[in-house]
Amino acid sequence: MAICQKTRLFVEKKEGFRVEALELLHELNRNLHLNLSSLRLINIYDLFNIDSELLEKSKRQVFSEPVTDTLFDRFDHQNHCCFAIELQDGQFDQRADSAMQCLGLIDPDNEALVKSARLLVFEENLSDEVLNRIKKYCINEVEAKEKNMNILDHTENIHVEEIPIHHGFINFSPEKVAQFREKLQLAMSFEDLLFVQRYFKEEERRDPSDTEIRVLDTYWSDHCRHTTFETELKNITFTPSQFEDQMQDAFNQYLELRENVHQSKKPMTLMDMATICGKHERKIGNLDDMEISEEVNACSVYIDVDVDGKTEQWLLMFKNETHNHPTEIEPFGGASTCVGGAIRDPLSGRSYVYQALRVTGAADITEPIENTIEGKLPQQVISKTAAQGYSSYGNQIGLAATHVREIYHEGYKAKRMEIGAVVGAVPAHYVRRETPSPGDVVIMFGGRTGRDGIGGATGSSKEHTTESLEVSAAEVQKGNAPEERKIQRLFRKPHVTKLIKKSNDFGAGGVSVAIGELADGLEIDLNAVKTKYKGLNGTEIAISESQERMSVVVAPEDQELFMSYCAEENIEAVVIAKVTDTNRLLINWNGYPIVNLCRDFINSSGVRQQADVTVNPIQENFMEPLPVKGDTLAEQVYERLGDLNVASQKGMIEMFDSTIGASTVLMPFGGKHQLTETQASVQKIPVRNGVTSTCSIMSYGYNPFISERSPFHGAQLAILESMAKIVAVGGDYSNIRFTFQEYFEKLGNTPEKWGKPFAALLGAIRIQNQFHLPSIGGKDSMSGTFHDLNVPPTLVSFAITTGNAAHIISPQFKDISNKIYIIGGKVVQNGVVNVEQAKSVFSFVHEQVIQKRIVSAFAVQMGGIVEALAKMSFGNDLGFNITTEEDLFGYRYGSFVVESTETLDFPDAVLLGTVDHQWRINQQPIDKKKALQAWRKTFASIYPETVPAMDHDKVLVKQEYHKPITYQPYPSKTEKVKVLIPVFPGTNCDYDTARAFEQAGAETKLLIFKNLTSKDIQESIEQLALSIDQSHILALSGGFSSGDEPDGSGKFIANVLNNEKIKAAIERHLTKKHLIIGICNGFQALIKSGLLPGGKLGDLSENSPTLYRNDINRHISHIAQTVVTSNNSPWLSSFKPGEIHKVALSHGEGKLVVSDQQAQEWFDKGQVAFQYCNDLGEPTMDTPFNPNGSHFAIEGIVSPCGLILGKMGHSERAGKDIFKNIEGNHNQPIFKNGVNYFLEK
Repeated sequence: MAICQKTRLFVEKKEGFRVEALELLHELNRNLHLNLSSLRLINIYDLFNIDSELLEKSKRQVFSEPVTDTLFDRFDHQNHCCFAIELQDGQFDQRADSAMQCLGLIDPDNEALVKSARLLVFEENLSDEVLNRIKKYCINEVEAKEKNMNILDHTENIHVEEIPIHHGFINFSPEKVAQFREKLQLAMSFEDLLFVQRYFKEEERRDPSDTEIRVLDTYWSDHCRHTTFETELKNITFTPSQFEDQMQDAFNQYLELRENVHQSKKPMTLMDMATICGKHERKIGNLDDMEISEEVNACSVYIDVDVDGKTEQWLLMFKNETHNHPTEIEPFGGASTCVGGAIRDPLSGRSYVYQALRVTGAADITEPIENTIEGKLPQQVISKTAAQGYSSYGNQIGLAATHVREIYHEGYKAKRMEIGAVVGAVPAHYVRRETPSPGDVVIMFGGRTGRDGIGGATGSSKEHTTESLEVSAAEVQKGNAPEERKIQRLFRKPHVTKLIKKSNDFGAGGVSVAIGELADGLEIDLNAVKTKYKGLNGTEIAISESQERMSVVVAPEDQELFMSYCAEENIEAVVIAKVTDTNRLLINWNGYPIVNLCRDFINSSGVRQQADVTVNPIQENFMEPLPVKGDTLAEQVYERLGDLNVASQKGMIEMFDSTIGASTVLMPFGGKHQLTETQASVQKIPVRNGVTSTCSIMSYGYNPFISERSPFHGAQLAILESMAKIVAVGGDYSNIRFTFQEYFEKLGNTPEKWGKPFAALLGAIRIQNQFHLPSIGGKDSMSGTFHDLNVPPTLVSFAITTGNAAHIISPQFKDISNKIYIIGGKVVQNGVVNVEQAKSVFSFVHEQVIQKRIVSAFAVQMGGIVEALAKMSFGNDLGFNITTEEDLFGYRYGSFVVESTETLDFPDAVLLGTVDHQWRINQQPIDKKKALQAWRKTFASIYPETVPAMDHDKVLVKQEYHKPITYQPYPSKTEKVKVLIPVFPGTNCDYDTARAFEQAGAETKLLIFKNLTSKDIQESIEQLALSIDQSHILALSGGFSSGDEPDGSGKFIANVLNNEKIKAAIERHLTKKHLIIGICNGFQALIKSGLLPGGKLGDLSENSPTLYRNDINRHISHIAQTVVTSNNSPWLSSFKPGEIHKVALSHGEGKLVVSDQQAQEWFDKGQVAFQYCNDLGEPTMDTPFNPNGSHFAIEGIVSPCGLILGKMGHSERAGKDIFKNIEGNHNQPIFKNGVNYFLEK
């Protein structure tokens, strides 16, 4: 076997497939004011220690595709104007990782190493000044660097640093302690470090190791111990103002709550203020639904869930998370690990996470790039890259993000706001919670440990500086969503979760905190930790915040069983620690203790700080709304709709998969044209077996312009807004629970700065206490400062409750002549929330929704009544005719614009007018087309909603197949149809697909394809081949096979299918007239393996059809309209050509590319199953009807024999009360047709 020690491959897209290069070219010209004529993007793969035969095979099967790519071994970079970009050392390279996984399928015993990079080539000679500007724009030095093209080497110079002992530390003078703190760049305070010195001198009587100092710095960071929120507040002063009495009254309420809850024995802190209402409500019996446990993974409440008409007790868990600092400096990684970390909190509580809500804050992303502050990334770059990061992770792991919004305020130029909330649920009896006992073992499993995230907890606690981009690379964690998906699958199994006494995820602080928090006495062996690469020392392993890791405590007798379950799910697991009775944290490395600390000392959290508080006067104009611009009413309407905080964000929002899980009750945009935005995330509880009507409803509230003038009132209105949005979709306010996100500037020792979060929490206390609805969780981030810039005082309220999906309504206007009311004008007057009036309004609206009198509602938000009217109109292209003296542009929090089928008799309901075809306000017409254009224009160049089809001529006249059916009935009737669903790394639609087949009457088998070792791969291939032989249907479900890398979807699965043993099993399968289906990623695999269109594996050439990047060059989550073109397949047997369905799409590579000749053959043979169509049922290339630019509008095809179906649309994502805000036939019974093929003779 000849081994090629090292080689380099270059792969470039062919003409017609250079979507990414064209977009980057356009972006560089627009943002850098250049006039570049062309740009080539070339992927570089550096390969080491690869077998020559494997190299030749992999050139076509892994690193390139014959249809789309040109591969070459050499490129003369010295004679081109070009530069290459590669990741910084230690960063996770998903492209290279996926390539190595694919190589393992071809040769399980190979030991090849792959590194990837990207080469940018410019045809014209650019000046050094221009080239450097492009480099600065394209390379974020936190994550990437310029690659030296003259070096092809991967020689590892491994030198493991010893763990130093800080000799003499216990005898340092105060001055030397201060110097020590500065030298090590510790986040802990000077007082903390003196406390540490005293502990080691008096208790341990030795000098500390470097690891001990770093571990304590992490444990006591603001991120972990909430230093700022736990600071004792002294000398509270309210500066005289017209609102002083309101503030004092709220403060008195707080003092009374303190007396009732803990007799005022605890220090007055921001944390006490944030939690006091929850403790009070629990004490008086209003919080009996909250789960009480020593595990604090996430907020957890008991709920009743209807399953097939029977009531089951479940736990609903929810958690908000923030990644402001990492997203500011490395937007993709920071945002992706924001959602990854948020998922792991309720996941560690053993719940299945199925729902996400993302809220972000930015400055003006439309400003020119040259306005970027030194030491900062451009706002547009941060926004776009963060959206890509969050959506990439969420889409890959299979999390539906059904409510996404970005808030714009100049204060977020100081530091981005990247927050969100997730929801999980689990049957209560699946969860076991016990206190660990001495002798119990701690198992660590999931991803491996690297240098990423080291210092993340302490770094996020520091103020952002000009140097942050240069020195903070290691602080940002790197995400690997397919790995976390495996843990989700593992924890969804009750026989697994019932073995777990206690669990913790790896977030801030890594091993030292995640393992360290599981029990008071622990002995940890760092040498057992699996690492990503060699060279990590004990300190790095102890505090690395590498993602996708989890830890559990199990009884010693359950150790082997639990680890066997991990192995079944393709997860690495090791025993890393044991529980002791020593009340000490002992961490060993290389046979020596590098941490040996008393648990009581660790739990002391250091020295409690103290601060004085001065609440500044509230500005009298704190309720001043957004400025009204324009000379005429029409101009004012257009200007308001184009405001940054009102304008359409659809181009960004549709990047996020909103339909995975088949639980989405309301799509992010509804109506016939999918243009009316929803105001809350509403999803059914993720019942694996059975059908439920129970849904969870989550929303948020926050206005930065009010909060910067009055944090006190801003917090109240944020809570009120979050409640109103739940009521607007049909929810009941009376059982809402909250979790808050606090985000403020660095407070330092300035009393006036401390007054801002103090005032905000006072406002929150007032509302919670009067509604008797508490916050039971939250997250604080107190470092929103960059030099003299500060974020606005931020308290975002996340509200959640459960409801009945049958009662959920959507905000788009429904019918002409229905009445339009504004309800709730008396809820907020002069900035003061009348809680009793709010209760009355919320109850009335909910009652009218239940009685079906109110058929649509919109909670008035930042843009005022006119925003509500406009957005309610867009979805169904309707309008309004109103006559009113109401302020259409001002803030009306707590109010609703509603559409009613009849007269509403309520004191706080004012009739505005009726639903109409056109827009008319007080007799003045408003051009609704101009209004729609104004709403869409603001972010059109940054986040386009649609782009013209690149191949607009690739459409034929309508060609329905009406010839005789050519496939034969199944030769014998079957009693039970068996469906095999392989689960590959990256598969995420397995549960949805299984449910669809089970509801159609089939029996399903989910088979995990394991690839951790060569033995795993060989066993998986044997099992897969055997299972195919035992199945009637092979179903390849959707997902991101190995992350849709290297640079192309479906490659991992395609390589599996072309394995000789699997190939033979599939040929036997088809010979028996059994069926195959591939949806989305599965369709991509069928195309790229050769099974479609011809029904024969490996049958590929340069002229083969393929599935490629959407024309818009981003992920699209959308409900598409498709028309049946043929029924010449068992999969299509119940359909008639011309039948129309509404089907969920969610993909980044769904554009079907095919030649004219081959397409005509498909039509002639009845192989074209479905086409994207317009409202008349006509196939079209026009967007948004054809969302990805597929040639001839083809959405799905079948093989000539009709036994194989591939399609992009997720027909499995359907059900009762799903996608309620988009009318049409969502039931496309291909699964029933497939099952019936075997049952009917």
